[in-house]
Amino acid sequence: MEEKSKNKISEEEKQFHGSSSRPKGGLITMPFIFANEICEKLAVVGFHANMISYLTTQLHLPLTKAANTLTNFAGTSSLTPLLGAFVADSFAGRFWTITFASIIYQIGMTLLTISAIIPTLRPPPCKGEEVCVVADTAQLSILYIALLLGALGSGGIRPCVVAFGADQFDESDPKQTTKTWNYFNGYYFCMGAANLVAVTVLVYIQDNVGWGLGLGLPTVAMFLSVIAFVGGFRLYRHLIPSGSPFTRLIQVAVSAFRKRKLRMVSDPTLLYTNDEIDAPISLGGNLTHTKHMSFLDKAAIVTDEDNLKSGQIPNLWKLNTVHRVEELKSVIRMGPIGASGILLITAYAQQGTFSLQQAKTTNRHLTKSFQIPAGSMSVFTTVAMLSTIIFYDRFLVKIARKFTGLERGITFLHRMGVGFVISIIATLVAGFVEIKRKHVAIEHGLLDKPHTMVPISFLWLIPQYSLHGVAEAFMSIGHLEFFYDQAPESMRSTAMALFWMAISIGNYVSTLLVTLVHKFSAKSDGSNWLPDNNLNRGKLEYFYWLITLLQVVNLVYYLWCAKIYTYKPVQVHHSKEVNSSFRDEFELSNRSLVDA
Repeated sequence: MEEKSKNKISEEEKQFHGSSSRPKGGLITMPFIFANEICEKLAVVGFHANMISYLTTQLHLPLTKAANTLTNFAGTSSLTPLLGAFVADSFAGRFWTITFASIIYQIGMTLLTISAIIPTLRPPPCKGEEVCVVADTAQLSILYIALLLGALGSGGIRPCVVAFGADQFDESDPKQTTKTWNYFNGYYFCMGAANLVAVTVLVYIQDNVGWGLGLGLPTVAMFLSVIAFVGGFRLYRHLIPSGSPFTRLIQVAVSAFRKRKLRMVSDPTLLYTNDEIDAPISLGGNLTHTKHMSFLDKAAIVTDEDNLKSGQIPNLWKLNTVHRVEELKSVIRMGPIGASGILLITAYAQQGTFSLQQAKTTNRHLTKSFQIPAGSMSVFTTVAMLSTIIFYDRFLVKIARKFTGLERGITFLHRMGVGFVISIIATLVAGFVEIKRKHVAIEHGLLDKPHTMVPISFLWLIPQYSLHGVAEAFMSIGHLEFFYDQAPESMRSTAMALFWMAISIGNYVSTLLVTLVHKFSAKSDGSNWLPDNNLNRGKLEYFYWLITLLQVVNLVYYLWCAKIYTYKPVQVHHSKEVNSSFRDEFELSNRSLVDA
């Protein structure tokens, strides 16, 4: 049966890839994937890095409404990947999902670019500092439609592009099994490099040349990203979609519920296995049985009612294989760890809203005639992130490897933990910097002059931006590694969607916090922690410290989750050499975590 399964997979792959004998995937595909990533991120980041300025200066939205619009968009953009992952894993495959989603995104970008060029699609310029007409319903409708198309496009790109790149390395090849964690570092580095260009060159053009050109260039970059990606079609490994992963998870849950009254078998080897029906979803090997969540194992207990005959495929709503049961266990185990990243995103989201507003009030002049655009302040986040990735990849891993014995230096759980601690420090620092900024504003009589520059250097804001960049290099890459590594192989787009779902919820939590704080901190004299028009009269530092406190609680929660976490069971690979390597890595990871 196992030989038959192998032959079946081989025939399917041959039909899917074509008759060419040249091996697919590998390092040769990276220029196409990274070129796509650079162009796509240049487009997306250049489009949204300075969007708070566009909403407040061009559409004249109040600060809190503009901030919530952006965090809602970011949240929706990170929630739609669940839909994109379903499409990719079920029937379309990652390549076509990425391609069509990119086209949808470009339509949205083109629409908003047109609205920035045609004056009638925006409200008239303000007359003085106070007389501003807010964008009307029709003008806001164009904005929301463009953002919605962008969110739908993100839904297809985000869960698939990271997994598609990692798919190019064959886990059954001993020479490629350790390359995926290098790929994640390379992916994030390219993304960061594109961010760097976007928040400097493009933001400068938007602020000093015009929004038509400033939004038009990212739109062109998005078009180039599609060309670059499609150009590598013949070189890619295209993994065959194996059907809806959500259906399989539900089938296991239903069959376990139906057999809930059965007594658990004493020997796990008596549980149902079928390599033939599991072959399309376990090309790298089957997941082995784990003792945790044993109530789900009942889905794999064979009873007389199942009426199994030799070679017969069972009713999967009544009986499931051990591999499919372990898929559901793996997804459940990932949930608490994945959820721990939510508040880090909540803290990080403030860089594009209130931290940017802080930057707008500071002295950003490098020379008498040139000043750094406020939207470019995130360049310090990006530089810190890129520097940390280089240091981590070139130095820290080599040092840590001597102590842990792990090829990746430290486990992704340790990496995430370091990121959490640094993020706490970043938001704590941001609160103290805001106190300093307001103190200078009071000293110079600028408390009631929100549009006047406070004579304090933008350099004071660099620590909070940079610390967030260091935290992202540890936490976000570790988070990606965790989801990709611990997810069942047939659910990796879905796993990437879970990563983005955590980001989505983090942005929605930011919206909720801003709304609640703005509402409940309001007093009868008009004062507010987060005022709409005058940050100098607010208590932004309290808001930062509230997020800091929440992150401390979250860190305790994460440490508890990491302590009880059980790694995905060792896979039984077709190659003994690969299985031995995977088992050694698995055992070292567990031992390292326990020792910590």
